[in-house]
Amino acid sequence: MTDPLRVLIVDDHPMYRSGLRAVLDDDPELDVVGDAADGGEAVARVLEMQPDVVVMDLQMPGMSGIEATRLITSASPHVAVLVLTMFDGDESVFAAVEAGARGYVLKGAGSAQILRAVHAVGGGEAIFGPAVARRILDLWGGRPAPVTTVFPELTAREREVLDLVARAHSNAEIARMLTLSDKTVRNHISNILTKLQLADRAHAIVRAREAGLGKPEPPGPQRR
Repeated sequence: MTDPLRVLIVDDHPMYRSGLRAVLDDDPELDVVGDAADGGEAVARVLEMQPDVVVMDLQMPGMSGIEATRLITSASPHVAVLVLTMFDGDESVFAAVEAGARGYVLKGAGSAQILRAVHAVGGGEAIFGPAVARRILDLWGGRPAPVTTVFPELTAREREVLDLVARAHSNAEIARMLTLSDKTVRNHISNILTKLQLADRAHAIVRAREAGLGKPEPPGPQRR
């Protein structure tokens, strides 16, 4: 007889965590070893407990489920992440897959479907709920895979500001290039640091360049 799959639940709603734990606890082949209320706590728990499967929500205060998934799969690639969320937008789906999630199921799924998904990703498979699978087929069927937006937790304007920060532009230069006030640029940068859980501008530059932002501008007329 094989050992039960060890599962960590990550969701910022205590009632949902409790209900999901009850569903998983009813399966003798699963062992819920703990839970976490946000992405940062999830990463710490994974490093400590090394579960087989992490059932991950996406939208949480502090570190998002996308960023937590990226950190978990990078540090512990043997840990399978199953996204369980109410969000089915294209950006969320592809950002989760890019971050390393092995499955993506919507919270409206029944208990049997959730249990099947946990077992599947724990066994090394990739699994997606019917609605998500149809979306992936619609977008990828016979066409090139779409480009995944980096840092989906940021707004389009915040990503644009971060890109310019990564190119080593000052706040004043960014304000001039985007026709914004200095205060608005400062607010955008503050939001970026908060959302990405970064200590300062230098860390933001490193993270942005690792994600492919901040590439040299092509030759030609300078932006004004």
